[in-house]
Amino acid sequence: MSIRSDNRHLYLQVIDRLKQDIEEGIYKEKEKLPSEFDLAKHLGVSRATLREALRILEEENVIIRRHGVGTFVNSKPLFTSGIEQLNSVTDMIKQAEMIPGTIFLSSSTQSPTEEDIRRFSCSINEEMVVMERVRTANGEPVVYCIDKVPEIILPETFSHGKESIFKILEEEANRKITYAVAQIEPIGYHEKISPILECDPETALLVLKQMHFDETDEPVLFSVNYFKADKFSFRVLRKRF
Repeated sequence: MSIRSDNRHLYLQVIDRLKQDIEEGIYKEKEKLPSEFDLAKHLGVSRATLREALRILEEENVIIRRHGVGTFVNSKPLFTSGIEQLNSVTDMIKQAEMIPGTIFLSSSTQSPTEEDIRRFSCSINEEMVVMERVRTANGEPVVYCIDKVPEIILPETFSHGKESIFKILEEEANRKITYAVAQIEPIGYHEKISPILECDPETALLVLKQMHFDETDEPVLFSVNYFKADKFSFRVLRKRF
């Protein structure tokens, strides 16, 4: 069925039509779309118009193109959060009505790097506790986490029993995190982390770097979280001033 029903640019109509077809299950998650020739003919548009629509859909992570293989419908994110909301990974998984889990990879005490000294305003003699973990949802690995905390903040009774680092700091160190400064960036396949998260070669990662502060504005936690881009979606509310 051709799509020439309104006065908008044709590629915008193609985008809406393909999104609708995906929503209605005509094209299912991870299913390969018809060839460009067949799809353009089906929609009654030129291949140039179709390619522009597909380019934008790829940018929006609605589809994924695999060179020499074809174009596929991306899986819908299981976890969606506003980047302005400071939620722990545990809370995000629970909000999706899934069971959070943790695989502890390592925990060590290290001398601070130059970046650590700058971030935490600490001295070169103040050691850092570095934890590496994989967070799971219903048993599936979804986030690779690296957390750094000044050793002086943590009590001698510190343990890894709790899954949420926020709860560890609040209940064992009496430090309540109230806000964070965040930086998010996409990356491609990571030789170490992508296999741990069981990513396909085409699956990108979203890296969220956050410096967390407590109620007294003291930096208490620096975390680097690698999210599977096909499982997580972050949005942000922007206001005009």
